[in-house]
Amino acid sequence: MGGVGEPGEGPAQPGAPLPTFRWEQIRQHNLPGDKWLVIERRVYDISRWAQRHPGGSRLIGHHGAEDATDAFHAFHQDLNFVRKFLQPLLIGELAPEEPSQDGPQDAQLVEDFRALRQAAEDMKLFEAKPAFFALLLGHILAMEVLAWLLIYLFGPGWVPSTLAALVLATSQAQCWCLQHDLGHTSVFRKSQWNHVAQQFVMGQLKGFSAHWWNFRHFQHHAKPNIFHKDPDVTVAPIFLLGESSIEYGKKKRRYLPYNHQHLYFFLIGPPLLTLVNFEVENLAYMLVCMQWADLLWAASFYSRFFLCYSPFYGLPGALLLFVAVRVLESHWFVWITQMNHIPKEIGHEKHRDWASSQLAATCNVEPSLFTDWFSGHLNFQIEHHLFPTMPRHNYRRVAPLVKALCAKHGLNYEVKPFLTALVDIIGSLKKSGDVWLEAYLHQRSLPESWNKNLGSVGQGCKRREGRALAEPPRNPRSLLDGLHIVLGAEEKQKGCGQPGLADLFLQSTSIYGVSRGQPGQMVGKEIHKNQTCRCQTRGFVRSCILSRVTHLSRDVAARTAEES
Repeated sequence: MGGVGEPGEGPAQPGAPLPTFRWEQIRQHNLPGDKWLVIERRVYDISRWAQRHPGGSRLIGHHGAEDATDAFHAFHQDLNFVRKFLQPLLIGELAPEEPSQDGPQDAQLVEDFRALRQAAEDMKLFEAKPAFFALLLGHILAMEVLAWLLIYLFGPGWVPSTLAALVLATSQAQCWCLQHDLGHTSVFRKSQWNHVAQQFVMGQLKGFSAHWWNFRHFQHHAKPNIFHKDPDVTVAPIFLLGESSIEYGKKKRRYLPYNHQHLYFFLIGPPLLTLVNFEVENLAYMLVCMQWADLLWAASFYSRFFLCYSPFYGLPGALLLFVAVRVLESHWFVWITQMNHIPKEIGHEKHRDWASSQLAATCNVEPSLFTDWFSGHLNFQIEHHLFPTMPRHNYRRVAPLVKALCAKHGLNYEVKPFLTALVDIIGSLKKSGDVWLEAYLHQRSLPESWNKNLGSVGQGCKRREGRALAEPPRNPRSLLDGLHIVLGAEEKQKGCGQPGLADLFLQSTSIYGVSRGQPGQMVGKEIHKNQTCRCQTRGFVRSCILSRVTHLSRDVAARTAEES
């Protein structure tokens, strides 16, 4: 056994003793162009090879300076084949005294999860049933033919067109599921066969790039619900999720009314994701990454679609049918894929072990024959994330083993009713928006002109290092006088760039030590909630504030009396 290795030693020579490394050394190599990772206690330098990684440099780079053993097993079918590519990258191994995982991870949980995976392999749960996937492809093709026959036999009227759009949207939704299975190499034993079949389904049947999908989706699986690593939750500044709500609030960022994001979600989320975001992102990926084969596959889809429907509708009508199908399909995609993730923990990297990170970011939906089919078995999201290459028809069989593992280690194995899971998406968006609003209002500083007016509210108000500090006024009436002065100043504010009166009122309650549950605070929130623009009329805002200002005065008077 060699001594403790030094950075930059390069690949180990065949037959030579392997240098050993400590985690503190490995942690230093997590930079662009300088990345190490650990697999089965062996240390690999992937700095140069990452760009040639079939899953993309970002995917493998997300595991930089970490133990990637479980991710390595989760993403690859033929481990012996993949190890051939790892051998030239080997530079050493972990020192004997070093733990297999870096940081405060549960070694027993890691060991038990690996035993569970071995048990699933022994039960042959990673072997697919060809008839199952053949049936899926058959019913997709049947729906494509049925939609065309509806128009051919009954003409392009509203009723046949509506039925055809619904059938085509269902077919497109099921195509997402089938290409998803193929992308995870869970259908055929040979990876190459899965890739070719995925290009056909994704390209000819859907008009998208298989490589684009795998590029973004594998990152989601590697680091689910982790900002800047999972593309599915890196959606700011359009939507704020999890920890980003507090961050945007503290930094006083307000690009959109995030406290209403649960409402505008219905306008730009489900209707436009596939039609706009995916279409643009997909085309840009194919052109920038020069995926010409995928571009040809996608072109074959559009050629087939417009050749089939333009004779009945003309080009504008066929385009309208295409848009309708994409919008319907987009609704399905958003609700089905996000019901398992958005309501869960979303934030920055926590460096958890594989099982803990997947369980923290996923939940299940109660199974049924309809739910299994409608969601493409994504209602078993926990099992799918723990074992991405497992054929979906085996999720039911492995689920009891996963439940037992969670019960043993006190992990949350969450299962929801279908409708509850859908409603929780909106609830999570609203909660994140409320958190942003709370942080935004309490972190913002007031312009000097406002602080001069606040000086009339209480005596001793000063500005120190950008923070407003004040002593409670000895005469509660001065609070009323100060508010009248501030209200008068509102008329002088031109445009929406200055703080609104609702914000000022919240700030004044904070300055005078009024607790959050007091009526004045609640009124301030009500005012802000109803402001479509900060420039409200003076009379409306005055009436709202003065209707509750007596309560605030009493609070201040009581506090003053106690201090006296």
